[in-house]
Amino acid sequence: MLTLPWPVHAPVAANGVVETTVDYLPYGQRRPDLQYSEILRRILDRGIPAPTRQGPRALTLMQQTMQFDLANGFPIITERSMSSFWRKPIGELCAFINGATTVEQLREFGCTWWDPWATPEKTSSRGLPPGDLGPGSYGGAFMNFPTSEGKGFDQFQHIVEQIRELPNDRTHFISPWIPQYQVRGVGKTPRTTISPCHGWVHVRVLDDQLHLHMFQRSGDVPVGVPSNIVQYSALLLMFEQLTGKKAAAYYHTISDAHIYDDQVDSVELMLTRAPRPFPTVRLTEQGRNVQDIHDFRAEHFEVSDYDPHPSMPGIPVST
Repeated sequence: MLTLPWPVHAPVAANGVVETTVDYLPYGQRRPDLQYSEILRRILDRGIPAPTRQGPRALTLMQQTMQFDLANGFPIITERSMSSFWRKPIGELCAFINGATTVEQLREFGCTWWDPWATPEKTSSRGLPPGDLGPGSYGGAFMNFPTSEGKGFDQFQHIVEQIRELPNDRTHFISPWIPQYQVRGVGKTPRTTISPCHGWVHVRVLDDQLHLHMFQRSGDVPVGVPSNIVQYSALLLMFEQLTGKKAAAYYHTISDAHIYDDQVDSVELMLTRAPRPFPTVRLTEQGRNVQDIHDFRAEHFEVSDYDPHPSMPGIPVST
């Protein structure tokens, strides 16, 4: 039986029609959410040290899950401030939905942090042009997934159509993983400079409301995971706008959840801070007019009631 930490609210308007926007509780009635801090603490207490390609060891735990009823607020963490950055992960996801596979294309959506993953050394070793992340990256998988017919398959366009036409189906699923492009080992050449870490998405319509579960195989919990939470919670609001189904809950599973050795001191300091209630995030008026998922942009989202602790030294806001 599905259980949530808070009840899912589905308000009914005066005319008896269920409203199709998130019904946030008043800010003063929202409960501070402890799930993110609890994962950080579990990794520090029970994480297994493991070597990494990035250099520092990583304390690692498998299978960590959070679930957020959107009525309790939009899940932007409050243990450290993301005020200057929270829209940028949404812009990144919008870029991927539109098939961006190069640093230049990502910059058009405000994503300026991908250069280290597209250096000449990384691209040339994979037979890719400079600045190209490869057809096996997020944008390639999401908008141009290889098919036997030759034409790439647009997963996001399809899932919106399928939710509209067959809302009760259990196969509303998206994958960022093109197996033949992720190969590694002797004599094998991957077709991407970094294997996708997040983006396995499963959507269910339950009681006429949207539930979105995002699975990620690997998550840098202090830095990357807060951005991933924001971008896929925003995806739930996009689906709400495009399907007319109310956004109810977001679920986030990290298979390999880790904290790097050089992040430990900052994480310990962050854990002295009590989480505060989540803020409100809504689509702007322009965002509420979007009819095609490819037309969403980061600026179509606005935040209010965000009261985080200050930014953390040693933990950047960027992914």
